[in-house]
Amino acid sequence: TGIPVFIVEEGLETPWRADYHRIFTEAVSKATEAIPLRPNVVHPLTRMNTRDNTGFRIPVLHVAKTKGSDIKVSFMPKGAGSENVSSFHMLTPVKTVETIKNIILTRVVEAGGMPCPPTILGVGLGGTSEEAMLMAKKALLRPIGDENKDSEIARFESELLEAVNKTGIGPMGLGGRWTCLDVKIEYAYCHTASLPLAINFQCWAARRASAVIKPNGSYEIS
Repeated sequence: TGIPVFIVEEGLETPWRADYHRIFTEAVSKATEAIPLRPNVVHPLTRMNTRDNTGFRIPVLHVAKTKGSDIKVSFMPKGAGSENVSSFHMLTPVKTVETIKNIILTRVVEAGGMPCPPTILGVGLGGTSEEAMLMAKKALLRPIGDENKDSEIARFESELLEAVNKTGIGPMGLGGRWTCLDVKIEYAYCHTASLPLAINFQCWAARRASAVIKPNGSYEIS
């Protein structure tokens, strides 16, 4: 249950062209009735529920061009429990790695059991404010156990995971060894005078799915 988020990576050489927003909106509306799904989408001021999990600018859609001829579509329903404790911090470049770690750990402790731990923690580091938040969200699509290709970032992921699990928050905030299943960091180079940091939580269920569509129309779902 949550806000439907679609992330599309469209190969520059793909023969397919599609109105993604129309397709996903229709799919979400049909799925809400057929499965059924709990209707979660409301107007931000009136709180009027659309009853089909769609609305103005919902589902959320991010499309990026990539190399190759495949189209990869990833879907993630983002619930309020994990989304409500997400945060963004615009740091100065003098902040050390230890400071970044402390900010993340502080946020984890503040969140407590609200994001339904054990969580997956997505971190966006660098870029700009909007890019950092998007990277943190995209990081949650990586499978558990998948290390960042950058060895320095991968080491930081491991250090953060160990530190988060030492907080003792535990499953559902009731105490225990496992507070976090994995930490995923995505990064981008940034301005010399800034250091954006975004933190996005995902609950233990980590519902997500991806489909790769080939030029011949065949597809693989993972």
